[in-house]
Amino acid sequence: MGTHPPHWRVPLAQGRRRLGCHSALSRNRPLDDQLSVREAVADLLASVGLATRGYASVTEFRERDDPACPGCLVLDVRMPGSSGFDLLATMTAEGNRLPVVFVSGHGDIAMAVRAMKAGAVDFIAKPFNDQHLIDAVNAAIRQDGVRRRADRAVADAARRLASLSDGEWDVMRLTVEGLRIKQIADRLTISEITVKTRRARMMQKLGATSLMELLQIHSLGSTRNGGARGGDFDL
Repeated sequence: MGTHPPHWRVPLAQGRRRLGCHSALSRNRPLDDQLSVREAVADLLASVGLATRGYASVTEFRERDDPACPGCLVLDVRMPGSSGFDLLATMTAEGNRLPVVFVSGHGDIAMAVRAMKAGAVDFIAKPFNDQHLIDAVNAAIRQDGVRRRADRAVADAARRLASLSDGEWDVMRLTVEGLRIKQIADRLTISEITVKTRRARMMQKLGATSLMELLQIHSLGSTRNGGARGGDFDL
């Protein structure tokens, strides 16, 4: 492979500082105890414009990587101490959903099946085919991007819902249940004018211009908080 611009490959930093994410660009993490493998993966990904940050051990990755940084983990199955499968299980338990592409010099069908059942994007045998690895990493990056956009949409909807007063929340809740203004007024023992006022404020705060948009925001926000809201009704 040819020489690549130095910014595509970021060398291991000194010390034990956790490495932050300073860019919206995807950063891919080759995790392998062999320096030659880490460099080979970094060079290959750099050749197609993908940035990398390598790690030599599971401990180093866990102590210094920032899961908020998009990208994927190119993970060797067999590592000194904790295995790649152990790391993936730990990440899953901790809610770290960074996509994983497994590579192994000792792989077989049973190991590949285990990797896919554990949630890996792909399982690639060493020595790996360059295009296969590039395709797998790109697929992982796309998967990560879809998941992060969905997470942001859920967080944004939850933030908007949290801005509602208790009275506005009650009107919204009954609106999405399909009740009309008079029915909502009767249920909450308030006037229809009050219902209309609260509904107008509610729609404005949520940025919803139609019932369909309201339902979408409510559905997304409920994904995060289960649709629950603390506090008593503000009647």
